[in-house]
Amino acid sequence: MITGLIFIPLAGALLLSFAPRNYARGIALGFNVFSALFAVMLWLNFDTGAPGLQMVERHPWIPAIGAEYLVGIDGLSLLLVLLTSLIIPFAFFAQRMSRGFYAVMLVMQSALYGTFTAQNFVLWFLFYEMSLIPAFLLIKLWGGENRDRAATKFFVYTFLGSVAMLLSFLGIYFARGTFDFAALADLGKNGLLTGNVAWLAFAGVFLGLAVKVPLFPFHTWLPDAYESAPVGASMVLTGVLSKMGVYGFVRLLLPLFPNEIKTVGPWLLGLAVCSIVFASLAAWAQSDLKRMIAYLSVNHLGYCMLGLFAVTATAAGPLIDTQAALSGVFIQIFNHGITAAALFYYVGLLEQRRGLRGIDDFGGLMQRTPLLCGWMSVAMFSSLGLPGLNGFIGEFLIFKGSFAMAAWFTAVAVIGLLVTAIAFMRAMQSLFSGPLVESCSAFPDLQRNEKLVIVPVTVLMFVIGIAPQFVFNIFNTTVVQMARLFA
Repeated sequence: MITGLIFIPLAGALLLSFAPRNYARGIALGFNVFSALFAVMLWLNFDTGAPGLQMVERHPWIPAIGAEYLVGIDGLSLLLVLLTSLIIPFAFFAQRMSRGFYAVMLVMQSALYGTFTAQNFVLWFLFYEMSLIPAFLLIKLWGGENRDRAATKFFVYTFLGSVAMLLSFLGIYFARGTFDFAALADLGKNGLLTGNVAWLAFAGVFLGLAVKVPLFPFHTWLPDAYESAPVGASMVLTGVLSKMGVYGFVRLLLPLFPNEIKTVGPWLLGLAVCSIVFASLAAWAQSDLKRMIAYLSVNHLGYCMLGLFAVTATAAGPLIDTQAALSGVFIQIFNHGITAAALFYYVGLLEQRRGLRGIDDFGGLMQRTPLLCGWMSVAMFSSLGLPGLNGFIGEFLIFKGSFAMAAWFTAVAVIGLLVTAIAFMRAMQSLFSGPLVESCSAFPDLQRNEKLVIVPVTVLMFVIGIAPQFVFNIFNTTVVQMARLFA
């Protein structure tokens, strides 16, 4: 079933190569629906009470180097598969694009499914790198101003990080003789490697994943890439692609190098706090709406890294706090993907109407487009972490767990919440309030097809914010298992 999930989008991309241009969007959405059905079937057949991997598929592939076709899912993998199945069709509705755009997006979707389900490093790295090429093409071919520079910067950063990670895992393989994640995690309990070799391997894996998250100070490629990418691509980059880095930390770095992480724990926590505080300050200073949301994406992913490092880089705290922090990280991954993608969608709507996306290019929109302003405000409040919306759940649990284990770092990180609120309030005041700008006087309010996209996403924000247990049930057992491991 997992194999089918991975290859359905590839089949769709291949079919698009021969399909008439007028039908490209419909075909892409059709294959997305097919993929979503497979994802829902995985969810329905997933035993939420059973620990470990489920629905494992294992076949020999390249025995000479220990590479297997090994895929399976646990709670975190399933959560990210469901997130991918939500964000990709959401991005297709953002704007009408060419046949090639939809084909490249489907290839990326396949790579994302593979990344979140592969359990052998060679296979995982293949999918991980496979996502790099579509992302580069989406920015390079369909991006806006400065797309060449942004695409090159994105490629260089992520490629160098990937090379460092590959070299590290080659060293691990020569020392331990396996690429299997579960086997390496078992070896990591007592020290995967020793001496300087261990630190070199740790540094390589950390660099590759930190660039992908991105974690401060490896984040400087992100604002340019998100700003230049077309709206649909920006939604996927922030909604799903950035989660590959956080997933890699949970699946690779933390289980394989627990001793090294504890040694450099304060430094890692410091980087997470810098991601939260500095990114929110940078967002406050932006005049371009896409750059503002891009920096806030770094800020929100910094919360995830704070929770992970608080759990693994400090002395073992109460089990309930460890579980709270991990649960917060997992649901924050899911919630941020939905909310950030929605914010980019709204920016796309504004840009389609005005041709510009600067904060100062608008004013008084509440008088002309009350529905657009109202629904966009909900997404902004969700990103702020307002109780009753999905963004509150993850942030609350992360801070609850992190305060018990890394109080000072968490206290400083709270500054990011305040600055984020200021940045959003500034944007809302400039966009929605004041006299109506003459160039916005002919703006249409939300149209029927736009409402059909916005309403379900907004309802999901409220549902998760009010009754999130159906999401927690997906990964509760995985959280308990990981919490015991880290304790």
